[in-house]
Amino acid sequence: MIKNVIEYFIETVENNGNKTAVIEGEKKITFTDLSLKSRILAQYISQSVNDVNKPIAVFLPKTIDSVISNIAITFSGNIYMNLDIKTPIERINNIISLIEPQLIITNSTYIKQLETLGLSQGILNIDDINFDVTIDNELLKRLSGLIDTDPYCIINTSGSTGTPKGVVLNHKSFVDFTEWSIDTFKFSNNEVIGSLSPLVFDIYSYELCLLMSKASTIVLIPDSLAAFPIKILEILEREKITFLFWVPTIMVNIANMALLEKISLPSLKTVWFAGEVFPTKQFNYWKNNLKECLFANLYGPIEITLDCTYFIIDRDIPDDEPLPIGFACRNTDILILNDEDKLVAKGEEGELCVRGTSLAMGYYNNPEKTSLAFVQNPLNKSYPEIIYRTGDIVSVNNLDEIIFKGRKDSLIKHLGYRIELGEIEHVIVNTLKIAKNGCVVYNVNKKEITLFYEANEEIPVIDFRKELTKALPKYMIPTVYSFMKELPRNTNGKIDRLFLKNKVNL
Repeated sequence: MIKNVIEYFIETVENNGNKTAVIEGEKKITFTDLSLKSRILAQYISQSVNDVNKPIAVFLPKTIDSVISNIAITFSGNIYMNLDIKTPIERINNIISLIEPQLIITNSTYIKQLETLGLSQGILNIDDINFDVTIDNELLKRLSGLIDTDPYCIINTSGSTGTPKGVVLNHKSFVDFTEWSIDTFKFSNNEVIGSLSPLVFDIYSYELCLLMSKASTIVLIPDSLAAFPIKILEILEREKITFLFWVPTIMVNIANMALLEKISLPSLKTVWFAGEVFPTKQFNYWKNNLKECLFANLYGPIEITLDCTYFIIDRDIPDDEPLPIGFACRNTDILILNDEDKLVAKGEEGELCVRGTSLAMGYYNNPEKTSLAFVQNPLNKSYPEIIYRTGDIVSVNNLDEIIFKGRKDSLIKHLGYRIELGEIEHVIVNTLKIAKNGCVVYNVNKKEITLFYEANEEIPVIDFRKELTKALPKYMIPTVYSFMKELPRNTNGKIDRLFLKNKVNL
């Protein structure tokens, strides 16, 4: 029985010490050296924080040092929380003020940014660490007291309400998901991960678990290459990447540029994607060009450890149909509830709610927000049982697959009609393929449906409306059209809907 994720790592190091654990450009580190440096850094952490289950922040770029820091924090018996170095310092200050980390690990380059916040105490400069000191073997005894329901990490939301919320995830939920994924996807001890997601993503946290549990090698792909997808593919080819877990945005760009015809990826075996809708046309480009790959669409908000549903795409899906989000992951139950908190009938739409050990523990230092999102199961009146309300609207098709319909907060009443804004986006991007990407928001004051769209060049409004009349009733056709070369993204790489919504409702 695994009590905490570091137990995975201890066993992995014993059996795979000389194997490369992390690759960062020309730099590499073995599992033995990664363990050694992590435990030494853990000693320094323990000297500063003489406690366990306390939040420790990491303010570093995605490097071998940040991997060392995350594992060191776990070795010390505490909770790691990664901060995005590209985030405006005001947001960083908001997060630090809310979470109140006991210590912030950074380096000589980024310590100056923290000092502008007036932080001089509680900062550990990793560049000052002496990694030649003797290991204190008593350190591991701290871990003997950690149980699987203790916190493992804190992941901050994108802050759609203005202030990010710190989602607390425990060891048990990561172990559950890791065990399920290894069993379902038959991951070997020779996986090479093409790690593209920022440190602040839960995807990265899962990649770290795969490193610790299956001796997987993580290849850190610089986020600066996001604008140069051909260079990313070259890294995948050179490093013989076997597994990807990406947000679809970059995959859509690669498909639109037809880059898979220029790069051969014979080592790639498994491709996961999650975080936003992957347009089926662009997905089919990947599937048709990588016929030996297994593709899976995963779904789950940050408040669920990684994901709660998955769909292995083992059948052909037409370009104009959405990809299912599939079925519940093991040890997770999905409830689809209507407005009266009753289970919907098959084919009816309802809110997707989740119960099981995959649920987050709540929001750190935020009991009010926690109580609003993590609520008593309305179907159970007999004993306490918490579910998480995702706010996502889904239905079940005739194959018993869950289909994502859109956000509950994107359902509007316009001209007396109930409209799902995501349906308009789907028609524009997937069915009619007028634009590469789109975001539809509602101007409450003017009662206008506004479309922000991504395309190579601005499209005349008359042409847009002419095309839309082929697939949408008049009341669903946008009133205002706004061309953008690139839609704005939030910290998590998703379209910044709140920014666009605020833009039209000023």
